[in-house]
Amino acid sequence: MANDWLVGDRHGAAAERIYAAATALIARDGLENFDMAELQATVHCSRATLYRHVGGKAQIRDAVLTREAERIVEAVRAAVRGLEGSERTVTAVVAALGHIRADPLGRALLHSMRGASELQWVSRSPIPPTLAAELTGITDGDDEAAQWIVRIVLALLFWPVDDPGAERAMIERFLGTVPQR
Repeated sequence: MANDWLVGDRHGAAAERIYAAATALIARDGLENFDMAELQATVHCSRATLYRHVGGKAQIRDAVLTREAERIVEAVRAAVRGLEGSERTVTAVVAALGHIRADPLGRALLHSMRGASELQWVSRSPIPPTLAAELTGITDGDDEAAQWIVRIVLALLFWPVDDPGAERAMIERFLGTVPQR
């Protein structure tokens, strides 16, 4: 039976399989080209099965994005664990850039964000600056510094420095002076 993974009490396994396939499709084709019919064909199930286990297209897309963001945030947290001051700020930014650039899904999401509406969401949402403040160790309540870090990261993602050493030196020079907790 082709859908053995759907039989019995396997909701969690079904959801994981669907999310994995959706992640691969989004990484390959981009967020804007994510297609539910292709997802159905990839996981060999019906549209009703998709809705029952993970919801519709928007819910699947949001879950894939959230899972990817959580993975990157955890990797950056690990990279900055025990660091303080400018070393923490620089390491957080360099690690975030590296993880986003190295991951196929991160690259696909970055490519999908080239529109003004997606960039406005990132710049207006409280989530990126909150994470920027936590991960870099900048002063609590310094919303301008947090927003500035988000914009610097976006700028470097869209307009990278060709030499990683030169990019790190720029980050050290200009972000190493951000006020810390």
